[in-house]
Amino acid sequence: MDKEKLLILKNWIEECDNIVFFGGAGVSTESNIPDFRSTDGLYNQKYDYPPETILSHSFYMKRTEEFYRFYKDKMIYKNAVPNNAHKILARLEKAGKLKAVITQNIDGLHQMAGSRNVLELHGSVLRNYCEKCRKFYDVDYIINSVGVPVCQCGGRIKPDVVLYEESLNTEITDKAIYHIQSCEMLIVGGTSLTVYPAAGFIDYYKGNKLVLINKDSTAVDGRANLCIHGKIGEVLKEVCQ
Repeated sequence: MDKEKLLILKNWIEECDNIVFFGGAGVSTESNIPDFRSTDGLYNQKYDYPPETILSHSFYMKRTEEFYRFYKDKMIYKNAVPNNAHKILARLEKAGKLKAVITQNIDGLHQMAGSRNVLELHGSVLRNYCEKCRKFYDVDYIINSVGVPVCQCGGRIKPDVVLYEESLNTEITDKAIYHIQSCEMLIVGGTSLTVYPAAGFIDYYKGNKLVLINKDSTAVDGRANLCIHGKIGEVLKEVCQ
C-alpha cells in the first residue's frame, strides 16, 4: 500500500469530526462472507439460476422454496464475526468522529462490533417477518425451518432484505443522503459502486475529502480526492492503530 496515501488518510481522520462511512460487500469478505458477484461457477453447479435472479422479488414470489434453498445456503453466515474494519469504525463512532455507517450489507456485523448509527440500505438477514400478521422472527427460526418458513398464523415469512426489483426504504435512504450531504469526509470502502441506486449516493457528497478504499479499481476512482487500493480492514488498521 502507498505509504503517502495512508498518511494523508490518517491525517484527515485525525482532523475531521464529521465522517461518514459508506460500505459494501468488501467490508464483510474479511469476515469470510463471500461476495457472490465475484464468484463464477460456484452457484451454477448447484442452482439453475444466477444469484441475481434467485434474489429477485418475482423469483421469491414464484419459486419461494428454491429461493429459500439458496438464501439459507448462501446468504446467512451465522458464525461470522466483525473484522478490523467493523471494529475500527465502531471505535471512531464512539470517539465522536464517525457520524454514520451506511451499508449495503445485510449481515449485521457493524452492530455486532458496536456501531450504533447504522443505516442498512438492503435490510438484514437477522430480521424476518410474517407477510400476513407482521410477527417478527429471528434468523434462527429461518435456519431451522424446513422448506419455506411459515408463521404460527399460517402466513409466509419473508426476510427483511431488499430483493432485486424492490425499492429501498425511503426513510433509510433519506437519512443516508442527509449524512452524506452534511459530512466533512466520506469514506467509501469495499464496494465497486456498481449496484444502483445505492452507488449513486456518493453524488450527494459535495466536500473535498472523498476517500475510496477498495481492493480493485472502480469506475469512479478518478472522482475521489484520495484513492487507496487494498482491503478496507487492513487499510483502517494501518491508519487507526
